Amino acid sequence: MSEQNNPLLVPFDLAPFSKVKNEDFSPAFKILIKEAKEEIEAIANNTAAPTFENTIEAMEFSGNQLDRVSSLFFNLNSAETNDEIQEIAQEVSPLLTEFGNDVTLNPVLFQRVKAVYDTLADLDLTPEQTTLLENSYKGFSRNGANLNEVDKKTLREIDTKLSKLKLTYGENLLAETNGYELHLTTERDLAGLPDGVKEAAAQTAKLQGTEGWVFTLHHPSYGPFMKYADDRELRMKMAIAFGARGFQENSFSNKEITLQITKLRHQRANLLGYTTHSHFVLEERMATSPEKVNQFLGEMLEKAKPFAQKEFDELAQFAKDLDGITEFQKWDSSYYAEKLKKKLFNLDDEQLKPYFKLENVIEGAFTVANKLFGLTFKKVSNIDKYHQEVETYEVYDAKENLVSIFYGDYFPREGKRNGAWMTSFKSQQNKDGKNERPHISNVCNFTKPTDTKPSLLTFDEVTTLFHEFGHGLHGILANTTYPSLSGTSVYWDFVELPSQILENWCYEKECLDLFAKHYETGETIPMEFVEKIKESANFMEGLATLRQVSFGLLDMSWHGIDPSDITDVKAHERETFDKTAFTPDVAENCMSVAFSHIFNGGYSSGYYSYKWAEVLDADAFAFFKEQGIFNPVIGASFALNILSKGGTEHPMKLYKRFRGQEPNPDALLERAGLK
Repeated sequence: MSEQNNPLLVPFDLAPFSKVKNEDFSPAFKILIKEAKEEIEAIANNTAAPTFENTIEAMEFSGNQLDRVSSLFFNLNSAETNDEIQEIAQEVSPLLTEFGNDVTLNPVLFQRVKAVYDTLADLDLTPEQTTLLENSYKGFSRNGANLNEVDKKTLREIDTKLSKLKLTYGENLLAETNGYELHLTTERDLAGLPDGVKEAAAQTAKLQGTEGWVFTLHHPSYGPFMKYADDRELRMKMAIAFGARGFQENSFSNKEITLQITKLRHQRANLLGYTTHSHFVLEERMATSPEKVNQFLGEMLEKAKPFAQKEFDELAQFAKDLDGITEFQKWDSSYYAEKLKKKLFNLDDEQLKPYFKLENVIEGAFTVANKLFGLTFKKVSNIDKYHQEVETYEVYDAKENLVSIFYGDYFPREGKRNGAWMTSFKSQQNKDGKNERPHISNVCNFTKPTDTKPSLLTFDEVTTLFHEFGHGLHGILANTTYPSLSGTSVYWDFVELPSQILENWCYEKECLDLFAKHYETGETIPMEFVEKIKESANFMEGLATLRQVSFGLLDMSWHGIDPSDITDVKAHERETFDKTAFTPDVAENCMSVAFSHIFNGGYSSGYYSYKWAEVLDADAFAFFKEQGIFNPVIGASFALNILSKGGTEHPMKLYKRFRGQEPNPDALLERAGLK
C-alpha cells in the first residue's frame, strides 16, 4: 500500500479499525517515528532561548499521531491479536523503545529541559505546568540523560531486550492459555456443575465441531469449573494445567524469560544509580520506598494471618467432615468455600446470577455514573470497532456536551488475553483552546450468552465490571491540559482508587435495586439476598487479604533485591510463599511465569497498590456512606478533585482536597472485619 493510502498516516479522531489492515502498521510506525524524531530535533535545535512553551510544552504535544497509532495497535495486540500482529509487535516494539531512548538520551534536548527546570522558582506556572516540568526533567534524569556515552549505549541495549522479552512473555502465556482444553464426553463428569456452565461448555464443543463439553483455562470456563465440579480428580487436572502455564518444558516456557527480565531491570536500576528496580519505581509512588512497601505488606500480613489461619482450618475441617478430605489441596479451595458459603449464608452464585444479566449490570453502572456525575451513555452503531462484539457509546454530561466515546468488549475470544482492563484509544488534552475528549475502552472476559440464556454474571464479575468502569470514569472525566497528566496517568498506587471505590456500590441495596432484576421475571433482587451479599462480603476475607499480600510480596521479592543469584524461579517463589501458603506446593506449578501484571503489564514493584488503594477507597466510601451513596455534592467533589485532575498534582493533595483529611487505615480493617 502506498503512503498516501495508509489510513494510519492521516490524522483521525475515531480509530479507523475497518480501514486498517495489518500490513499498514509496520510502514506507518516507521514513518511516524521518523516524523516524531524530526519534531524532537526541531525542539532541540531551536535557536531561541529555552522556555516552558518552546521546550516543555512543545515536547508534550509532539508525536501525537504516533501516540494514536501506538495505542490502537497495542490495544489490538491485547484484545484482538493474531500471529501476524504479534510478529509486528516484536518488530516495532524495539523501534519505539529506540525512539524513546533517542529522546531521553538526547544531550542537547536535555540541556534545554534542564535550563527551564533550573529556573522553576522564577517561573509563574500553574500546579499542572509545574508537575509537567518536574516530570519532564525526571523523565530524562531517570532514563539516563546524566549517563556517559558508554552507559547510555548499555541502557539502550537493556531497554530493547526488555521490550521484546515482555512481549514474548505475554505471547507465551496467551498460547498456553489457548493451548489446553478439558474435553468431557460423559455426563457423570459434569456432576455439580450448574446448567449454564454445562451449556456454555457444550457450545464451545459445538463451535469446535465436536461432541460433549469443552472446558478451557479462560476464566469464564475455568472459574466455575473449579468452584462447582464435584469430581476432585478433574479439578486437580484443571488446576495443575492452569498453574503450569509458562512452566512447561516447551517453546512457551517463561522460566528463563522471567529471570532475564528481573536481572535486566536490576541492571538498569543500578546503571541509573538505584539500589534495586523497586527503589527506581517507588521513587515515583505514594509509598516512596521498598522499605515502606514491605512494612505495609508486613503489617497487613500480621493482621490478616490469624484470621486467614482460622478460616483455612474451618474450610479444611468442613471438607473433611463433608467428604473425608484428609489433605486439603489448592483445587479444593474454591469448591469447598462455595459449599461452606452456601451452608453459612444459604447463598451461592447460582442463586444470584439470574439477577445479574450483563446488559442490566452495564446499565446499572451507567445509572450510578449518572446519579453521581451527571453522565449519560447513549448506545450508537455508527462508530467503527475492531470486533462485532464490541459495543460503542457516546457519553454526555449534564449539559449535554459530548465528553467521551466509550467502547465495551465483554466476552472471551482466542485473540484476547485473560482478565479485565481499561484502556484508551485517545487521550484527553486541551490544545489550542480545544478540549480534545478521550476515547475509553473497558475489556472483560464474561460468559457468553447461550442459545437459551443471556450472559449472566457471578457477583464477583459484577464487582469486576464496576471496578473496570471506575477506571473508565477516571478516563472519561479527565479534564487536564496535557495528555501525559490526563485520566489514569497518575501514581500507580493511586490509580486503583477510582476503580476500587466503585465496587462498594455493588453491596448497597439502593444501588442493586437499580439493576439487579431477574432476567426472566423482572423481579428486583429480594432483600434477603441483598442482606446475605452484605453478610457474606467478608467471607474468607482473611484468606483473600493474605492472597493479595502474598502476590505483593512475590513482586517485591523479584524486584526489591539483587536477583543475580536466582537461578531457579520455582525455588525462589516457594521461599517467598512459605509465610503465606496453607495448601501444599504443587511441583508442576509456578505463578511467577504467569504473573503478567508484573512481567508483562505495568505493575512491577506495584502489586501492593491494590491493598494500598483499598485503604483509600474504604476511607473515601465511608465519606459517601455518611453523606448518602448518591449524594450529588460528594459525587461532584470526587469528580472535580480526583477523577478530572489525573496526575496534575500529588495524589495525597488531591485526596485531602476531596476528603478533608488523610485516609484512615482503620476504615479498611473495619470493612474487612480484620479488627
